[in-house]
Amino acid sequence: MINWHRVREENFALPQGAAVNALLAELSEMLTSPDPEIRDDLAFTTLATWIDEGVVPDDRLEPLGDLMAQRLASEEVWTRSFAALVLCVIVATRGVCEPSWVGAFETWYPHESDLRGYDQKLGWLHAVAHGADLLGELGLRKEIEPRRMLELAGQRMSAETNLVWRDKEDARLAYAIGKVLTRSDLTREDAEVWLAPVAQMLSAGGVGATPAPATNTLNTLRTLYVLLSRGVRVSPTEVVAARWNEHLLDHLAEVLHPATPWMW
Repeated sequence: MINWHRVREENFALPQGAAVNALLAELSEMLTSPDPEIRDDLAFTTLATWIDEGVVPDDRLEPLGDLMAQRLASEEVWTRSFAALVLCVIVATRGVCEPSWVGAFETWYPHESDLRGYDQKLGWLHAVAHGADLLGELGLRKEIEPRRMLELAGQRMSAETNLVWRDKEDARLAYAIGKVLTRSDLTREDAEVWLAPVAQMLSAGGVGATPAPATNTLNTLRTLYVLLSRGVRVSPTEVVAARWNEHLLDHLAEVLHPATPWMW
């Protein structure tokens, strides 16, 4: 067994004499652990670093991604959530993206029912946030229609639930949407049409407490409005405006208005 604490302490240097394939198998298994230190602090952190730095060979990225895509249908939320996060790292840092991964993600993300951010025993679960991170990266890829990811985001924020998101889940989803909206090939129709079902839900109103899906949607769209008004950070040194930015800000205001018509 590898001493993964030592690996972390030594800046994730590859253990001498260890076979990469065996290390990847062990890390992949650790990602399914309910122990947050094993899963998050050791397994994910090490694996993400090795993917980013090229330690994971090119020919292992597709099998690793295939395994993560399969895990999106796992029984445990932490396994599903961290599988999405590993896929995000592969797509973002190595540019590998298989169509089957996208299909598995679309099947899972809007239907995930465990929307807890942090659990005292299990640590970070963050399915909404981790899925949002992957959605944002997929939405930047030229082979994937941006409208496809925007509609998926709308489905996720408005999905039935009794839980109001916390732990910045709405901010992570808003940021993902903002990234997709920076696509230079985005049409004005595609930039706005995904909001139609969301607008219909928000305008329905009703008597009594605001339902959790409406609250999640309002919080996400309000954060998106602030993001678009300031610019979307697409790299540590680059902030860009969304495509059709002024139209989007006006349209978002129209979508949000029925929920609080007394505000403006």
